[in-house]
Amino acid sequence: MKRLWPVLLVALLLGGAALRDGFDRWVDRTELPPLIVDTSAEARDRNGVLLRAYTVADGLWRLLVARDGVDDGYIAMLLAYEDKRFWRHHGIDPWALVRAGGQALWNGRIVSGGSTLTMQVARLLEDGSTGSWAGKLRQMRVALALERRVGKDAILDLYLQLAPFGGNIEGVRAASLSYFGKEPGRLTPAEAALLVALPQSPEARRPDRHPQAAEAARGRVLARMQEAGVLRAGDVAAAAYDPVPRTRRAFPALAAHAADHARSLQPDRGRIDLTLEAGLQAGLEELAELSLHGKSERLSIAILVADHRSGEVLASVGSRRFAQGRGQGFVDMTHALRSPGSTLKPLVYAMGFDQGLIHPETLINDRPVAFGAYAPRNFDGRFRGQIKVSTALRESLNIPVVLLTEEIGPGRLMAALRRSGVAPVIPGGKPGLAVALGGVGITLRDLVQLYAGLANGGQAVRLHMTGGAEPGERIVSRSAAWQVGHILSGLVPPDGAPRNDLAYKTGTSYGHRDAWAVGFDGSHVIGVWIGRPDGTPVPGAFGGDLAAPVLFKAFQRLKPELDPLPPPPPETLIVSTAELPQPLQRFRGRHAVFEPEPDTPKLAFPPNGARLSLDGGGLVLKLRDGVPPFTILANGEPVLTGYHRRQADLGPVGKGFVSLSVIDAKGRSDRVDLQLE
Repeated sequence: MKRLWPVLLVALLLGGAALRDGFDRWVDRTELPPLIVDTSAEARDRNGVLLRAYTVADGLWRLLVARDGVDDGYIAMLLAYEDKRFWRHHGIDPWALVRAGGQALWNGRIVSGGSTLTMQVARLLEDGSTGSWAGKLRQMRVALALERRVGKDAILDLYLQLAPFGGNIEGVRAASLSYFGKEPGRLTPAEAALLVALPQSPEARRPDRHPQAAEAARGRVLARMQEAGVLRAGDVAAAAYDPVPRTRRAFPALAAHAADHARSLQPDRGRIDLTLEAGLQAGLEELAELSLHGKSERLSIAILVADHRSGEVLASVGSRRFAQGRGQGFVDMTHALRSPGSTLKPLVYAMGFDQGLIHPETLINDRPVAFGAYAPRNFDGRFRGQIKVSTALRESLNIPVVLLTEEIGPGRLMAALRRSGVAPVIPGGKPGLAVALGGVGITLRDLVQLYAGLANGGQAVRLHMTGGAEPGERIVSRSAAWQVGHILSGLVPPDGAPRNDLAYKTGTSYGHRDAWAVGFDGSHVIGVWIGRPDGTPVPGAFGGDLAAPVLFKAFQRLKPELDPLPPPPPETLIVSTAELPQPLQRFRGRHAVFEPEPDTPKLAFPPNGARLSLDGGGLVLKLRDGVPPFTILANGEPVLTGYHRRQADLGPVGKGFVSLSVIDAKGRSDRVDLQLE
């Protein structure tokens, strides 16, 4: 018998080794469920702050989270409550299983579970059942395999990602944002205890539906933490007084339109980092709503803020309020094609400066003009006569800018817009003189893009919300850009707005469909649009009245004081009108050499082509302008010479067609043809 013991011992050892090897092979052959968890896509601001999140395909809020983004106190409470030997076992805790089995036998029912945190992760990955022995065995096998293949840290991250917290909330980060409105990086003991308690019975303990059950479960966790030495008695007592949240908070939806647009360009990205700043974005969304308070619900607004030195977009408000999939609030008006009204005029003047056609002190004639069938008029229907170019721009007169556009050429104006990064859409495909007054389609983003280039010394800067800056082309010279900014900074601000030398321009499109205001200082540019997304008129809407006050308030929300505009470049010519070179003192178009001088003599009466009945009387002439003495001719024959008065009676003149001419002392003349009866 004694000789058999060694044999039996060897057999037992070999059998044990065989069982162990077989067990290892059984675990190693385990087919694990997919370990890559589908998480909510999210857009974040320049500092990593969550702007907007999206549900995953099954409608769950499951935001990406890892252990380093979760409060250490919560992790300590979770492990102490759910699996205090987590770091020591290999996926199954035999002591916990023995304890759970003993309690079940003693009480005739399940008092506590024996599942480790790893086993819970196995169940969550497979959405498996815990109510059958087969289900429990499968969890154990998967748990053992997980421990071998991915390790403790990855298992803990999976739990933090998958734990259910009631409704369509999964993961501790989604739960913290939903119930507390904050990231889980810093949690109070009361908040951490509630998040530990919820996954055990997520629907029965939902604080928004069953606050008393949630509070009781939280209390049990707090008591256990005191017993385990995780929390001090004072912390537990204080936590008990914290109210349980009774509502679920909405997930952040800042910059909803911008986030949607960025996501459409990168649909496979789980995280999209934008250049926006969350605090500024929230402030401007509030400003947008306040600015239209009490006004028609059909009215919308868009605001875009950018750093014109880098091209980074800092805030983008697409509508009065965002409404997913319904109403006009769903339309992102920063990308909508609209008529820009008078907001393109600064570019026309800057191009005129560059081409040597004008200077800010040049005199230009605001008078009735016609270009074929096109006869532009000023907004108020008045004419100012000879005025300075700087005044014409500040007062946003239409006739001077059309005269300049004819000289520059509408095609060159369109080319400059494209160099700035704008993508203009021209009705009919061919640009005409009306483009200077808004006869072209551009977006708010386009307009801010253009003004960013003007503010950046005439060098285009490409606006962007993702990625880095891209070099742009030169639009106009440094001096031309400075002159325009200097003129616009002299505009009187709206009533109640600070006089802070903001360089800005307003615009109103034809039919009062769009109200615009865009402005810049030494660092930033902001554009504002107000109107109806469907393009219908807004009676009485003017850019100066509606959009300009919002522009100034937007700058106040951006920063307490404006950054100063740059000094003039060394090549800038700063002189008075009288000191300008003679060709620049007065604007004269390309056809000026063929046109009469403004003070040339004119036959004011009778008018050219008139039919007059003299009834035996004499023919009376009336003269205007010119330098006396005058010579008056009828059918080429002198009838008066050396004449100094501006009214003359020619006496009886024969019937029929008569050609009358007047010549002044400088040899300048005028002529009319009449028919006398």
